Amino acid sequence: MIARALILPGLLILLIPAAALLAATSPEALLEGWRHPRFAPALILSAWTSAVSLAVVVIAGTPLAWWIARRGPAQRSALEALVDLPIVLPPSVVGLALLLALGRQGPLGDLGLAFSPAAVICAQVVISAPFFVQAAVSAFRAVDPALLQVARTLGRGPRGAFFAVALPLALPGLIGGAALAWARALGEFGATLLFAGNLPGVTQTMPLAIYAALEADVSVALALAITLAGISAALLIGLRLAPRLVRRR
Repeated sequence: MIARALILPGLLILLIPAAALLAATSPEALLEGWRHPRFAPALILSAWTSAVSLAVVVIAGTPLAWWIARRGPAQRSALEALVDLPIVLPPSVVGLALLLALGRQGPLGDLGLAFSPAAVICAQVVISAPFFVQAAVSAFRAVDPALLQVARTLGRGPRGAFFAVALPLALPGLIGGAALAWARALGEFGATLLFAGNLPGVTQTMPLAIYAALEADVSVALALAITLAGISAALLIGLRLAPRLVRRR
C-alpha cells in the first residue's frame, strides 16, 4: 500500500504533461498547425541537422569511447567527467561558450559558423555527444578482453580485433546511445538559440519554432510540440527494441 502511494505521484508527474499536451488540441487544430508556413521549414531543418549531427557524433565518438574504455580506472574516470561536462552545464552556457569560441569575434570566427545551419549542427553535436559516448564506453567495457586476445592470436591486428569482435558485441549499446543522442539533438534549444539564433528557415529548429509560435499562434506551437513528442516517442521505442533485435541476430 505504501509503495503504491509513493509510485502514483511519480507516474502523475510523468504523465500529466503528455496528457495535457494531447488534450489541448484537436485533429482539426493539429492539421491547421501542420499547414502553417512555419511548420515544414522547422521540421525539415531539425530533421537534416540532427541527422548530420548524429553522424558526426557516431563517427567521432566511437573511437573516442573505445579509447576511454581501454584506459585505467583513474584515467577513465577523469576522461568520462570531461566528456560529461556538457550534460551538467546549462545549455545557455554551452551556447555562450560556442559563441565566444566560434562567433565572429572569437578566435575561430573566420569560419563563419555563427548564426548559420552549421551553428545548429555544432550546438547539437556538443550537447548530444556525451549521451552517445557514455553508452558506447559502457558497451565497450562489457566486451570480454579474452575475446579480443583470441582474435589477436588468430592473426587479427588491433584494428581487425576492434571491427571483428568489439564493434559487433557492443553494437546494441551503440545503437541505444545513438538513439539517445539523436533525441537530445532534436530537442536542443538553449545552446542553439545563443549560438545559431532563431532565424526562420535558416536556424529555426522545431524547439525554437515552438518558442516563437507561442507568441503568435498557439495552434502551430501545439502542432510542433506534438510532432516533436511523437518523434521522441518513436526514438524511445526504437531505443528499447533495436538492441534486443540486434542481440537476437
